[in-house]
Amino acid sequence: MALSRRSQVDPFIVMDVMEAARRAEEDGRRIIHMEVGQPGTPAPRAARERLAAAMEAGSLGYTVGLGLPELRARIARLYRDRHGVDLDPARVVVTAGSSGAFLLAFTALFDAGARVGLGEPGYPSYRQILRALDLEPVGLQTRAENRFQPVPADVRAGDLDGLIVASPGNPSGTMLDRAALSALIAAAQERGAAFVSDEIYHGISYERAAVTALEISDDVYVINSFSKYFSMTGWRVGWMVVPPEHLRTIERLAQNMFICAPHASQVAALGAFDAEPELQENLAVYARNRALMIEGLRNAGFTRFAPPDGAFYIYADVSEFTEDSRAFAAEILETAGVAVTPGLDFDPLRGHQTLRFSYARARDDIVVGLERLAQFMQARR
Repeated sequence: MALSRRSQVDPFIVMDVMEAARRAEEDGRRIIHMEVGQPGTPAPRAARERLAAAMEAGSLGYTVGLGLPELRARIARLYRDRHGVDLDPARVVVTAGSSGAFLLAFTALFDAGARVGLGEPGYPSYRQILRALDLEPVGLQTRAENRFQPVPADVRAGDLDGLIVASPGNPSGTMLDRAALSALIAAAQERGAAFVSDEIYHGISYERAAVTALEISDDVYVINSFSKYFSMTGWRVGWMVVPPEHLRTIERLAQNMFICAPHASQVAALGAFDAEPELQENLAVYARNRALMIEGLRNAGFTRFAPPDGAFYIYADVSEFTEDSRAFAAEILETAGVAVTPGLDFDPLRGHQTLRFSYARARDDIVVGLERLAQFMQARR
């Protein structure tokens, strides 16, 4: 049987790096993981305890397609508490991770052939999901002086049907302030382009809070997840907020594509909201790791990067050392035992000169990883 043209998407290179690191660990090596955006902490204790109690109380079957009403109401309350936004819980859709939300959003908003803008560097799966849906990803080459975020001129020049923006961004960790986000939403709406705001790193910021697109407009899609701030990557539970008039369309798609998000994960997610002290402790670890990474990478010789506003990544220009970031990352893994991600995942045009370093793991791992990187770079000179 022949494969479809649209199925021929690029690999997610960070997963290939993870596999190479796993093989090295099977050979008995200790690998320091700076490649993947996965917290080193487990799901919050309150989340695990709530699920354990629910499992003892009865079976966990299908939920309604839009998610547990109690969880949708609790998510809506988050926007009131964190952003001062009075959000109707009916607009909240619980999804099978943020990936499920992207599939629903792109399917609902765009017909085949639609052109959807995304900043580069940016999260690689946007591009591949769009292609798999027969949509055309349009890379917007962002600039360091704009902290690797799109600007309205990019939208106006792009003949776009939609725009997806992430703040804090992956891989850069940079954020849009209210004025910049407002300008992008306005530019998209002027052209009749749908606006999708990826906010999965909200809660992980260091010097100022992130702004949600819901503070600016109701005519947007907002996507979030329990993976990052709530430390629940493997549970595959996220959410989206959509305009009221889109809700029934999203509900029908969700029912047919997924039936519902995993019931067990939804129960755990409810418990995670009761774990704020623990989550703030995790944030303090990321803040300390961020300071360590900024100093340690500079000391090792990686000096060309913008300090991140949020998330847990540093995106570094390594053009003075290599023109092949994939080979450079492989060399670092083989020689230093540190797994890092080549920038080609995030920017097909310029990523051969960049690396992403994650500092989501435990402090001790960060210290060891930085020591190894310094030794590697010293030997390489």
